[in-house]
Amino acid sequence: MWLNTTTSSFLLTGFPGMEKAHRWISIPLSVAYISIILGNGTLLFLIRDDHNLHEPMYYFLAMLAATDLGVTLTTMPTVLGILWLNHREIGQAACFSQAYFIHTLSVVESGVLLAMAYDRFIAICKSLRYTSILTDTRVMKIGVGVLTRAGLSIMPIIIRLHWFPYCRSGVLSHAFCLHQDVIKLACADITFNRLYPVVVVFAMVLLDFFIICFSYVLILKTIMGIASRVERAKALNTCVSHICCILVFYITVVGLTFIHRFGKHIPHVVHITMSYVYFLFPPFMNPVIYSIKTKQIQMGILRLFSLPSRA
Repeated sequence: MWLNTTTSSFLLTGFPGMEKAHRWISIPLSVAYISIILGNGTLLFLIRDDHNLHEPMYYFLAMLAATDLGVTLTTMPTVLGILWLNHREIGQAACFSQAYFIHTLSVVESGVLLAMAYDRFIAICKSLRYTSILTDTRVMKIGVGVLTRAGLSIMPIIIRLHWFPYCRSGVLSHAFCLHQDVIKLACADITFNRLYPVVVVFAMVLLDFFIICFSYVLILKTIMGIASRVERAKALNTCVSHICCILVFYITVVGLTFIHRFGKHIPHVVHITMSYVYFLFPPFMNPVIYSIKTKQIQMGILRLFSLPSRA
């Protein structure tokens, strides 16, 4: 039975049963948030400031770093608000806005990884036409297209959240608002909001992944056709960072999906922990991967932190 009442706000949840440890839990999460902000912020600063990094590959990397920063800055306020201040209440408008940005940026990240795969495909398979194909204007159009695709695809389900009456407990199961969490509290027909996200995942995220895999099949085919072993290794090395970022993102997506679909008997704290892994691990690892595997980024960091020589 649906209760004949409605609510204008929701209550977020930290780590149930571990409320006394919230301050301690906040320490590693705060360190992770600060590391993500510093790592991705440094990448953005380097790419903007260093003319050696004004190339399509690094423009796409800047998009990835900006997306990771967006995810972090979207989730951080409510998470730390609960862990530090036990501030659990969030208004509907703020909740729906947070859900919109979280889900939109997840689709954006998938699109940026696809754009980076396209960049590597052109660089290796059509190297002589690289600069003529990936002009600054085209890179900008790709970025706008990725953002527009994500924003428009998520908008229908978020708009519908404003129409639903909410007459259940009003308690969400995470420290941030997720669409699939909010619709459980709706006292209305939510069939569209249940089915539409599945279509989005299959039509975009999974399709992106399959296109990325296909592009790397073509890339590997081209690399294997290079006579020189040194040149083959050099060409393959330019893809390693991107491949690692793809694995980090899609493995966490698959892991979270399996936990939600088949982990009904798993303790709820595992679900919550996995959601933090999904939102924190890729943004944390992406700057680390590119800093370790990309010489141009390493040189930029050294130049950034080197002391100016005295006259």
